[in-house]
Amino acid sequence: MDTIEVESMRIAYRSAGDARKPGLLLLHGWPLTSAIYGTVLDELARDFHVMAPDLPDVGNSSGAPPSAEKHVLADIMLTFAERLRSRPIIVAGFDVGGMIAYAAARDHSDRIVGAVVANTVIPGLDPWSKVIADPRIWHFAFHSIPELPETLVAGHQRRYFDFFFDFLAGSPEVLTDDLRNEMARGYERPQALKAGFDWYRAFEKDARRNREPKRIELPLLYLRGGRDEGRDVHEYAAGLEAGGAQHLSCDIIENSGEYLPLEAPQAFCERLRKFGAAALGGKQAI
Repeated sequence: MDTIEVESMRIAYRSAGDARKPGLLLLHGWPLTSAIYGTVLDELARDFHVMAPDLPDVGNSSGAPPSAEKHVLADIMLTFAERLRSRPIIVAGFDVGGMIAYAAARDHSDRIVGAVVANTVIPGLDPWSKVIADPRIWHFAFHSIPELPETLVAGHQRRYFDFFFDFLAGSPEVLTDDLRNEMARGYERPQALKAGFDWYRAFEKDARRNREPKRIELPLLYLRGGRDEGRDVHEYAAGLEAGGAQHLSCDIIENSGEYLPLEAPQAFCERLRKFGAAALGGKQAI
């Protein structure tokens, strides 16, 4: 992995493709690192300059961000991509990475040409209240408690993360032992574990911000895995449109759960490639 300094942070990242091509910024979620995208980097590099960073203070990145609010993290990640001289930029993410991608579209739209939000709910937008009331999503509340999650999870990352991998994946076997161990190592440091839980602790601030509608004029794609039972993509679309999305498209990737790059890599790449071509239009890298 390579590293680059952004303000007081050191961001570690994986990349592939010609830097003269349009940039594709891939953001991971919890409890993941950029390793989740390892299987799709080369394929996507046919069309993009692909950048997959470890989020601040997680994995091989170091240095705490000033806030875990998603619009702040979006600013940091876009600055990272800009430091690599990537233009124009499409940002895509799932889980917490999808929340950050949405924040990039909402609050930094002049810096990107499109955003892909996958397998997540946006704080403050429907069906946010319904999702956080679902007992299967108990961890949102647990992770938001100060200090307690770190106390209970430290030293048990692998076993704790396995619960989520097995629960959220449509095909848990695609998350190999080696990959699961790598994810657990990404949160071994106390600072990394705290950084991950801080994403949840910022949800209420994120929700307050997102509840204020703001027109999003750039293209936005919302994706879900077809094996994510009980989630109606139309509910999420309605929430995004109420939040201000003017040019929203939605799609379902069948035979996949949470981890689209691993469970359905070909379909995932096809959706990003198709969306990228539409979002870029005639725009070229500069």
